[in-house]
Amino acid sequence: MTKAHAPLLHIAKRRSMKWYHAWGIRIGAILLALILDAVITTLVTGLNPLEVYVTIFKGSFGTMRKFWVLLQNIAILLCVSIAVTPAFKMRFWNVGGEGQILAGALATAACMILLGDKVPNGLLIPIMTIASLLAGALWGFIPAFFKAKWNTNETLFTLMMNYVATQLVAFFVIVWEVPKGAGQIGIINQSTQSGWFPYLAGNAYLLNVLIVSALTIFIFAYLRYSKHGYEISVVGESERTARYVGIKVEKVIMRTMLLSGAICGIAGLLLVAGTNHTVTTSISGGRGFTAVMVSWLAKFNPFVMILTSFLIVFLERGASAISSNYGLNASFADIITGIILFFIIASEFFVNYRLVWRKKEGREA
Repeated sequence: MTKAHAPLLHIAKRRSMKWYHAWGIRIGAILLALILDAVITTLVTGLNPLEVYVTIFKGSFGTMRKFWVLLQNIAILLCVSIAVTPAFKMRFWNVGGEGQILAGALATAACMILLGDKVPNGLLIPIMTIASLLAGALWGFIPAFFKAKWNTNETLFTLMMNYVATQLVAFFVIVWEVPKGAGQIGIINQSTQSGWFPYLAGNAYLLNVLIVSALTIFIFAYLRYSKHGYEISVVGESERTARYVGIKVEKVIMRTMLLSGAICGIAGLLLVAGTNHTVTTSISGGRGFTAVMVSWLAKFNPFVMILTSFLIVFLERGASAISSNYGLNASFADIITGIILFFIIASEFFVNYRLVWRKKEGREA
């Protein structure tokens, strides 16, 4: 192509960027988002944007209870994020986190309802844990098996499994509803608290946080240092290369989705036994889809996912605080947080790519 016909501007992939430059771009994006939010807030509502930002902060850190609720929500989102990460790193598009969470939650609730008055709590909780692991693993294994054997589309298959899980939960909610005709189960074993996670240091959510912390460390080590993690990386780079070096791709796909589904099942366990003490079709709260963004923003690094999970949960709780404190439409609060997320996601483009302008004739060597 001649210089005359060369594009005025084109995009080139960066070879590398120092970490502090990358974080400088991200921080700059957040500052620009805050400035734009301040302008929109002032023009639309007439409120002082600094007061709005203080309200967002207090929505998560205003009281000790709010702080622990923040940690609990981060823990659940992080749990689902690290669950789907092995599959994404393998380039298996698992958007079935919602269904796998629901499968684990349903298995947990079933154990609490059917065994709550038959076995002691010290035995019931391990049974619930195993049941949620197996249920989530099964829900992840089914699409993986069809993908490995017949190369089905995993995106559509895992999405379909979400709807199946939702209908299963809806069915058993009617079977177990209390009182009959209520359309909901209500708090399970409220009087005996059978199957409820115990308090640690007087806190209801500490055990959830510790479990997810341990799982995060495990997944980081599994992906970074284990043979299985190496095989996942190779399959994700190129299935042809993986087969050439002797990796059984079908086995890796099924094994990885068993792991992803099992950890999503644990998320269902944490929601039912450690937080809500009931099960509904909406108990996952869309975390199976939000986790996709968390995983990709963190570039599949479980420790970086702690930060991305914090950011998303912090903004969600801040939006709720804005709506309740100022009596604003919830959509406006979502616009404020959405702009921040948009700028953060857009900043990743400038971390990975650069804009190259066509050089002037006189500057060409």
